[in-house]
Amino acid sequence: MRGGLSADEPRARLGSRLRASFFSDATRTAQTVLGLIWLLDAGLQFQSFMYSKGFIAMLTAMAPGQPQWLSASIDWGAHLAAHNLDVYNTLFALAQLAIGLGLLYRPTVKLALLATFGWSLIVWWFGEAFGMLFMNMAQPLTGAPGGVIIYALVGLVIWPGERPGGLLGVRGARTMWATLWLLCAYLWLLQASSAANATHDMINAAPSGMSWLSSVQDGFANSAQGNGLIIALLLAALSATIAIGVGVNRRAGLLLKVAIALQLLYWVVGQGFGGIFQGGATDPNAAPLFILLAYTLMPLIRYTSS
Repeated sequence: MRGGLSADEPRARLGSRLRASFFSDATRTAQTVLGLIWLLDAGLQFQSFMYSKGFIAMLTAMAPGQPQWLSASIDWGAHLAAHNLDVYNTLFALAQLAIGLGLLYRPTVKLALLATFGWSLIVWWFGEAFGMLFMNMAQPLTGAPGGVIIYALVGLVIWPGERPGGLLGVRGARTMWATLWLLCAYLWLLQASSAANATHDMINAAPSGMSWLSSVQDGFANSAQGNGLIIALLLAALSATIAIGVGVNRRAGLLLKVAIALQLLYWVVGQGFGGIFQGGATDPNAAPLFILLAYTLMPLIRYTSS
């Protein structure tokens, strides 16, 4: 149009503003994605199930078999929430909503990340029982060492500033990644993950909620029957390779992509998309956070030192 804007120019300017606000670089993109995941968690926390006795039962079910101090603390937290569940659960959801919105609004990113560190630790303790690590039942296929703690690990790497690797720095971020994946390698070697039918049973117990997903999971479960030990050994070796390669920055780009592909497989087969489509889920489980963490490490490949 003569003397004015074309029809496409306002949309182009809006797109440019959105990119600048939410996707200006890899760090800002990761902050945005983490914020959106927190908003998803808030929405899931507002489900009617979370206001029922079923939510309390889900929490207390993690207590048996834990060390006494952890079992007692989980029971205490669950019983405290049960006394006024409407209020407490609404506060839980609003906390996650505030963190998500804080990450999406640039001026409050640091405050939202500080809240992420604190809230993640609380939920990892009372909502995930530290990923069942103290019971030797933590299984990488189903989300060990617990999805919520990885929110905090991502937050450490995407802390805004000029320093690559955020609060950890380049070397610290690589060390954190290596430690996390070596832990996964170790967990694959435990009896809970390496017994003959361990993988088969994990997949059979995974949530679904969709017929096509159930069919895919059944296919993998049938293939895994009786092969738990060999699967565990292979995945332990692969996890260790991912840990060490990224940790020392050798073929890190390739190994981060392998880690993303592996976590996608875990998310479908062992985590059933976190049970979101089945109902009663509080988050999308660990795989999306592992993938986001891998994404945050991609820009660090070019650095040869911290």
